[in-house]
Amino acid sequence: MLRPGYQALLAAVRAGRVDVVLAESLDRLSRDQEHVAALHKQASFAGVRIVTLAEGEVSELHVSLKGTMGALFLKDLEDRTRRGLEGRVRQGRSGGGLCYGFRVVRGPLDRHGEAERGLREIDPAQAAVVRRIFTEFAAGHGLKAIAAGLNRDAIPSPRGGTWQAGAIRGQATRATGILRNRLYAGELVWNQRQWRKDPLTGGCVARSNHAEAVVREAVPDLRIIDETLWTVVERRLDAQRAVLEEDGPAPRHRFWEQRRPAHLLTGRVFSGGCSSAFQSTGRDYLACRVAGAGGACANRTSVRRGRLEERVLAALTSDLMQPELVSAFVAEFTAEWNRLSGDRTDAMASNGAGGA
Repeated sequence: MLRPGYQALLAAVRAGRVDVVLAESLDRLSRDQEHVAALHKQASFAGVRIVTLAEGEVSELHVSLKGTMGALFLKDLEDRTRRGLEGRVRQGRSGGGLCYGFRVVRGPLDRHGEAERGLREIDPAQAAVVRRIFTEFAAGHGLKAIAAGLNRDAIPSPRGGTWQAGAIRGQATRATGILRNRLYAGELVWNQRQWRKDPLTGGCVARSNHAEAVVREAVPDLRIIDETLWTVVERRLDAQRAVLEEDGPAPRHRFWEQRRPAHLLTGRVFSGGCSSAFQSTGRDYLACRVAGAGGACANRTSVRRGRLEERVLAALTSDLMQPELVSAFVAEFTAEWNRLSGDRTDAMASNGAGGA
């Protein structure tokens, strides 16, 4: 429903710029029952017909039946996809995604002429980095020191940027991070989490699955860390976690699992040295995250958030008060206000008609 083209269609319907919405079939517009019903409701209120080549003119009956069929199709597709992935994992194949330390292998062709999927092999260069991380951590090195050392040696992180201590450590509750990835110990773990789409934002949210739903498969050919080193690292991680939790059992109070509050300049301040975003350091300071992690950026400057916000607001107050800029702002504000007012009026009229 958040697709730009879909939103443009709704705007055109509300503005009365169309008489008919034409589609191949109703499920090309959406397979979500709620979205299909909302589209039909808005179109009916605006006097716009929805016509598809498969169903003809769409009525309330089509919305009910086709919407249900579309939702069932998506659920069935999800279940079949998950069963296929589980079967592949139980054969020691990848269930999706490429883990750092490995590379994709093109498998032999099957009877359909398609290459076998899910094959991986150890990447020697990346595997050496993984062993270095485990060895240094087992020797007592701190996570920030390990990340800084990798950055000084210009070793790209899994995403190609700089190494961060949090990515190496991960989260114990979700078994994430380099040091907690059991694939390095020769065990493939799949289905630890499921992703659900938030109906309000359209974004995906991860939720942990029950232990019985998690699939574990031994893959000794993909082992990078021997059992002794893995055990030493695991014990040190457990010891650190026990120290952090001794004041309370609730892990949600840990600072790295909390979402930092959004401020006026959150995500809008960038380093002049490497163009990376500044992050909060301390109570009221901003600094380059790459430089803070020991990366290649030489910009070690930190700035007080309050002072920077004052300067930005002062500049906006003086520079944006030019007559031509004020006129443009007023025009855009008025257009948006009218659009929102129209949406509220439509909603009130629809609810009133439904109540009657």
